[in-house]
Amino acid sequence: MGDTLDIAALIAKLPDDTRPIVEIIVTVLQQENAQQRAELAELRRMLFGRKAERVPDARREARKKAQDDKDPAEREAERVDQRRKNRDARDAWPVEERVIEVPVAAQVCPCCGESNLAPLGDGATTTQFEYVPAQVVQIRWIRERYACRCGKGIVTAAAPPQVTDGCEYGPALHAHVAVAKCADGMPLYRQAKQFQRVGSPVSRATLCTLFHRAADQIDGIYQELLKREASADHVFADETPLPVLAEGSCKRGYVWTFVSDEVVAFTYSPSRSGATPVRILGTTEGTLQVDAYSGYNAVTTPDGRTRAGCWAHVRREFFRALESAPVEAGVAMDWIARLYDVEHRAAEKDIVGTPTHLAMRRIESKPHVDAFFAWVAEHLEANPPKSPLGKAMRYAQKQEVALRQFLDDARVALDNNTAERALKPVAIGRKNFLFAGKDEGAENLAKLQTIVATCQKHGVNPQAYLQDVLVRINTHPASRIAELLPWAWTAAV
Repeated sequence: MGDTLDIAALIAKLPDDTRPIVEIIVTVLQQENAQQRAELAELRRMLFGRKAERVPDARREARKKAQDDKDPAEREAERVDQRRKNRDARDAWPVEERVIEVPVAAQVCPCCGESNLAPLGDGATTTQFEYVPAQVVQIRWIRERYACRCGKGIVTAAAPPQVTDGCEYGPALHAHVAVAKCADGMPLYRQAKQFQRVGSPVSRATLCTLFHRAADQIDGIYQELLKREASADHVFADETPLPVLAEGSCKRGYVWTFVSDEVVAFTYSPSRSGATPVRILGTTEGTLQVDAYSGYNAVTTPDGRTRAGCWAHVRREFFRALESAPVEAGVAMDWIARLYDVEHRAAEKDIVGTPTHLAMRRIESKPHVDAFFAWVAEHLEANPPKSPLGKAMRYAQKQEVALRQFLDDARVALDNNTAERALKPVAIGRKNFLFAGKDEGAENLAKLQTIVATCQKHGVNPQAYLQDVLVRINTHPASRIAELLPWAWTAAV
């Protein structure tokens, strides 16, 4: 006999005047027990679960399910095609030829002992893939000078590419420092150690100067990217903490990301207030896809942007309820999984964002959404607000209008994972360099993070891009700054 039946039997034996009070006490204790069990399960996942993603990714599961449903011959053909692409990419690597000579003493025929040997073809070829360490070098520029026979005029060649006048460190080094920190999460002190290993010692203070100088140089491009972001029709947004060094300790600041089809923008704010979304997006119209955080309420107004919700966050809430209510939470997660199955099939057909995709959502996804919210409404009152399942249901119900937005607009994704993925390099960097030195340093980090992430979005090498624009921007007209944006720069180059 289970615990519930035993308790019920004991309560039934109590006098009628005390039974209601005991039932209330037992109900409250059961709710607290369920909540504590859910918190314990969450702590166990945080301690012993996978650090990269404590909640299984819905899109990955949808892809795995679709892959399992394919014919084995089709799966094998895909694997062969992927291996061919990897081999072709490797064969495109730069080639450096080195000759291994046969020593004179070894130029003797092993059969007859004759030493008068002749070359045989081009030799035996062996291909080896090797790593060539990077290094910092001195470039001594020799600028030609010509003097006129009149003895007065002198003509000198142009100065070499410089980030700023008189700067003794070149643009490639500035670009490398910025990209290593923003794209790879490499703190400056680790970069200094790498330079030391290859015999090119550069102090951490010098690297810090290069990083912030690069951020100052590209400020005009950064401001133009923010303007482009504000005018985008559909924007994903999210935020993450960033410790900032303060007197005697660290204070908590926040890095925000705003992602559109063109731009991956970052900005820093000392607080998590709604002032940041207002500063970036203002009163612009369109759609803003975010989680349930109220800080975005100031821009998701009837006169502003339409709010779109995140089904991944809903799924996480029900995932946390699996420990205390496995059957009910499992039902909710199954419905959400069907929505991701539809999105995966649309991606395979290459129709994402098209009218065909929207029609597919209305035919296939809408019945699942309707059934999900009907199920939530039916079972909501039976689950206390503080129970894990009750929290998940109420979270979904409060977000219903925003969660249904993807059924009316093909541009709206099923979740806000695009913004969360954009913040991943920030989280990795935060784990590596722990904190920003001050607010201005955090702002410069956001600027360069924007440049690097936007370059990567458009398939542009951020190292080559920064190396070029750090010099060109000195003489480029501010009225034509759009010509230096990553996608326009690609066309020009």
